[in-house]
Amino acid sequence: MRMANPSGFALLLKKAPLVGAFFVAAIWHFPAQAFCPLPGNLQAVAVRQVVDGDTLRLTDGRSVRMIGINAPEMGRKGRASEPYAEAAKRRLQALVKASDGRVGLVPGVESKDKYGRTLAHVYDRSGNNLEAQLLSEGLGYRVAIAPNVRLATCQQIAEQAARKVRAGLWRTPAVRRASDIRQSGFALITGHIRSIERNRGGVWLELDGTVVLQIPARLQRNFPSSFFDNLKGRHVEARGWVLDRSRKGGLKPGQRRWLLPITDPSMLERVSS
Repeated sequence: MRMANPSGFALLLKKAPLVGAFFVAAIWHFPAQAFCPLPGNLQAVAVRQVVDGDTLRLTDGRSVRMIGINAPEMGRKGRASEPYAEAAKRRLQALVKASDGRVGLVPGVESKDKYGRTLAHVYDRSGNNLEAQLLSEGLGYRVAIAPNVRLATCQQIAEQAARKVRAGLWRTPAVRRASDIRQSGFALITGHIRSIERNRGGVWLELDGTVVLQIPARLQRNFPSSFFDNLKGRHVEARGWVLDRSRKGGLKPGQRRWLLPITDPSMLERVSS
């Protein structure tokens, strides 16, 4: 069922008692609606389970991966949970409970991920964007993966609010130097652009001689022509999923071991030295 307006959505979901519903635990709280306003059309759904800090399972059987946030990983197969993973899950559970177990979805332009999960923005009965809420409290990292970048700007502002006051996972240094990368997986890294090369595979930016940032050719049209102006030598912060090219013999002579694809201009920022 699609709701044509926010008020209709709120009436559908009804009011739920809020007393004791929120897990705050000394984190900075911001109204998410101020970051990512409610769009005109929503798909109302019921939540069966909160899987982790960025994934929901619906009563209709679908799994929903929330667009624009990467929450810390929960422990699996004997591995401990990452810092704030449990807190992110509990907070999302509280937000869903406060919405009476029903939320509104805005599906992404790309509607499914490689695991078959539904990709969508999620709103509560009050019109608050749940990704922005978690980001504003430091319970996840902002990510922007084309073509699902509709809310990239407001989610970036939400994350900056948490980062400014060192809320949640920003209480300890979260950004690593490129030279310190030792494993694949999601990372925020910093360093200086040493060289820029272009070929049929896209644009390749070497970061401190240890990590290569790649802007795939298929995504280059999303980057303004001025994006690369005076970028060489600049200090930058990049984020995304680092790949180990040495696995399965994939590393060629002269290549750097660590590769980080850049999926949106906002995933690479110039910073002060």
